[in-house]
Amino acid sequence: MNAIADPATNSAAIARAALEEATTAARAAASILARAPRPVKDRALTEAAAALRARESEILAANAADLAAAPELTDAFRDRLTLTPARIEAMARGLEDIAALPDPVGRVLAEWTRPNGLVIRRVAQPIGVVGMIYESRPNVGADAAGLCLKAGNPVILRGGKESLNSAAAIHACILDGLRAAGLPEACVQVAPNTDRAFVGAMLAAAGKIDLIIPRGGKGLVTRVISEARVPVLAHAEGLCHTYIHAAADPGMARSILANAKMRRTGICGATETLLIDRAIAPSLLPLLVQDLRALGCDFRADAAARAILPDLPPATEEDFSTEWLDAILNIAVVDGVESALDHIRRHGSEHTEAIITQDEAAARQFLDGLGSAVGMWNASTQFCDGGEFGFGAEIGIATGRLHARGPVGLEQLCTWRYHVIGSGQTRP
Repeated sequence: MNAIADPATNSAAIARAALEEATTAARAAASILARAPRPVKDRALTEAAAALRARESEILAANAADLAAAPELTDAFRDRLTLTPARIEAMARGLEDIAALPDPVGRVLAEWTRPNGLVIRRVAQPIGVVGMIYESRPNVGADAAGLCLKAGNPVILRGGKESLNSAAAIHACILDGLRAAGLPEACVQVAPNTDRAFVGAMLAAAGKIDLIIPRGGKGLVTRVISEARVPVLAHAEGLCHTYIHAAADPGMARSILANAKMRRTGICGATETLLIDRAIAPSLLPLLVQDLRALGCDFRADAAARAILPDLPPATEEDFSTEWLDAILNIAVVDGVESALDHIRRHGSEHTEAIITQDEAAARQFLDGLGSAVGMWNASTQFCDGGEFGFGAEIGIATGRLHARGPVGLEQLCTWRYHVIGSGQTRP
């Protein structure tokens, strides 16, 4: 199956029929993929990587069509949507990196022997059919396909309306890899259009899709959590903070903040709020603002920050709870670690927070006090990416208390079962 059959209308009934066809094919493929040996899965990944490189011109042309069809996009959104030769190469390397990782399926996670001699093993296994709903960034489709494939899970991809042509071109490369490895094409399927009814059908597909992963803005994630009848691995809104502690090295703080905010403003790991300690704000804040202004950044600042730099625009409470995904930075002056943590608890999204300090005790206090999926010490929040963690790629930052947290890589796309090995025991 190259792609899910394009429905003749946008009705919910036709969308459900299209999804039924897709999930039936995916579940048939699941039994094959779950037992596929590592060399077969790795060949699919490396051949798909080769196809991405070979089809670069086709992918760029498809991406150009997507960009031309959406002239109203903001600069940050356009950056997320845009593919370049370097970004296509990064996708290819990501698939090769996934291939180089150990097979997560079949790992013995724990083993113990009971007093009666029974040996019990907890063994990693695929989750099943995954539904991936994402927005704007076409590379997410390649990352999701690669990770799900290696973890033994067929995946149904539904990208954003702006990236339809790009997603199809990338999918063609994944299919090349599946064919070369002799795996069913239904291991990776894509929605044929951007009909919202298809998303609704995915969310209602209990018993047909085993896990939904949303990757996008607050509106998408809220809809998925609200409507889903399928388990959801929720992706965090990227309202990330960088806290510059009183014991920070000033040069390090300037370098890290500029990268954390401005390297790519439209990704979920971009810092949206600077928290700076009151003890160093008068001397350091003007330099930080000067650095960022030179890079094209705008600001929203609290009263304490504006007392130091009166030309800064005032911030509202809503600003501090906004994921800008743009060259805008919130600024708040805080009184120590607990004050910074309190601000993060009130306004953050539990994604990624960083502290810049040379004081190890302060760093430990900050990291231990976070409820966020990722805490960083003396590093840019833009490192919150599965590729940088050694996962090959990632398809979201999971939050919540009852499931995986942090970048979603291979291990997070597996569950487990139990093997019980006896030597003739019968239960009394």
